[in-house]
Amino acid sequence: MSRAYQPPFTVTAKAIAQVAAIAEQIGRLGAEKGPGVRLRRINRIRTVRGSLAIEGNTLSESQITAILDGKTVIAPPREVQEARNALAAYEEMADWQPTRERDLLAAHARLMHGLIDDAGAYRHGGVGVMRGDQVVHMAPPASRVPILMGDLLRWLARTDQHPLIASSVFHYEFEFIHPFADGNGRLGRLWQTLILCQWNPLFAYVPVESLVHTHQKAYYQALRDSTRASECAVFIEFMLERLLEAIAAVAKTPVKTRVKTPVKTDAQLLALLRRQPTLTLADAAAHLGKSLSAVERLVRKLREAGRLRHVGPQKGGHWEVLS
Repeated sequence: MSRAYQPPFTVTAKAIAQVAAIAEQIGRLGAEKGPGVRLRRINRIRTVRGSLAIEGNTLSESQITAILDGKTVIAPPREVQEARNALAAYEEMADWQPTRERDLLAAHARLMHGLIDDAGAYRHGGVGVMRGDQVVHMAPPASRVPILMGDLLRWLARTDQHPLIASSVFHYEFEFIHPFADGNGRLGRLWQTLILCQWNPLFAYVPVESLVHTHQKAYYQALRDSTRASECAVFIEFMLERLLEAIAAVAKTPVKTRVKTPVKTDAQLLALLRRQPTLTLADAAAHLGKSLSAVERLVRKLREAGRLRHVGPQKGGHWEVLS
């Protein structure tokens, strides 16, 4: 493909009307609830739960809330790890640029940490999307993945399409390429959210993934219909409809002026390291649903305050909580 690659898609009259409606609703949401809206935490939990549930994860919102608070959850270890990874990825999302390949790979590494061997690397073999015993989509050969992803990211960087359209096109094309051995669905949904947040930060408060989960069959059908048509107008309209629903749901959620004060992150970290003193900071970040850089800053503050110290070598030592 050339550097001027153009994904095949049509912007329908319906999609244009949807874009206008979303822009109006997100503007109204910002005016009514403002950037300080307290809904970010609960909607982030709904987002993580919805995106993981699409992939078969059975954790409830209350269990994911407990994981976010650093509490022990009795559940399949892989599902707990998936939730920790996703919480950390959405926390770290503000540090990523949607057109940078290295950020895309870093996001995959965060989402799939401890789940697959090649987290953060494009797949090296063929992969297909299955429905039961039937292959419904055979992805392009692995040798083509770096070229296809490079073309797609360059298109995203230069396109003059509205971000609502561009993010949906990227989402569809990403799933069509299926660049990773696993985790393509959750990363494609996260990346669309990232693109939208770059346009309007309020999308960090909009749990689109929970509504995609509600309409899961239609989501996969829109992907299949677009592949069959060799262009993604159907998928664009589907995603815009979910965005409209998600914004409407946030608008109807009451905002409380007084809320219960959450446990501070430093207390969560100290409690975690008291229970598991041999944890690495990367593992602690995953447990808390925070970025590694945020945990490193917190550890420096706690060590300077004389509340935490590390005993022994960097590899093989342990943490000691002093207060």
